[in-house]
Amino acid sequence: MLKLLTPVTPDPAPVSLSYNDRILVLGSCFADEIGARLSQAGFQVLCNPFGTLYNPVSLCNAVARLESGVPFTAQDVVEMGAQAGRVCSFWHHTSFSRETAGEFLQHANAALAEASAFWKSCNRVIITLGTAWAFRFDETGETVANCLKRPGTEFTRYRLSVEQTRLLLRDLLQRHPDKQFVFTVSPIRHLADGAHGNQLSKSTLLLATEGLPYFPAYEIMMDELRDYRWWAEDLVHPTKQAAAYICDRFIDWILPPRERDLYETKIKEWRHAQHRPLSMD
Repeated sequence: MLKLLTPVTPDPAPVSLSYNDRILVLGSCFADEIGARLSQAGFQVLCNPFGTLYNPVSLCNAVARLESGVPFTAQDVVEMGAQAGRVCSFWHHTSFSRETAGEFLQHANAALAEASAFWKSCNRVIITLGTAWAFRFDETGETVANCLKRPGTEFTRYRLSVEQTRLLLRDLLQRHPDKQFVFTVSPIRHLADGAHGNQLSKSTLLLATEGLPYFPAYEIMMDELRDYRWWAEDLVHPTKQAAAYICDRFIDWILPPRERDLYETKIKEWRHAQHRPLSMD
């Protein structure tokens, strides 16, 4: 029989999910996809309380902030560039931006309080790493989650080494033995540095996660779904169908048989709810 793809077979999942778990999902856009699927299936899940995050430093900083629960203050507020007329912080994705500092702080701290409380009681953490590249704000030396469209001259771009990334992730696990972690590498390509630069970045993340609980989302995209019909028009993001396929593979990998019937029931209920009858008015 003619083979039309290269199957990717994950190692057996060392972590499982159940409907009794409380699940925090952090990371890049693919984390949003996983978080949405779990939410649709009725799991207790909180996804990206700082917005999408890409580099390991910012992800580990986010976990530390959830652990401390220290509120954001006026000192954290940053005016966005490109004449956006909005403010945000270097901890957040621009989806958190608001027109005034007061509005931003109210929104950011409400999300932080909810997420910090969830963090203390959650027992599963799914992290999707996007890139080994990061930006350091030269004025303070802090690594930022987002440059907020400010001038590039204010930042120094650097790539984390394998060892730096490995230490960050292993420290994260050691500091939180009460939680079980699962890592993935985002299937979204970062081509600002070209194809070779993207591979160096992804390879850094892959090497750093070696030996950790890991699901091969990136490998499935690059091998099983390597045909360009699975890529969006920008040739960087997976199509909706590709993202759904990888999410399905993740669920098949991590969900034990005893939870499968309930999962299928919950997903059918959610899909049925999406098909609302047309109004007869």
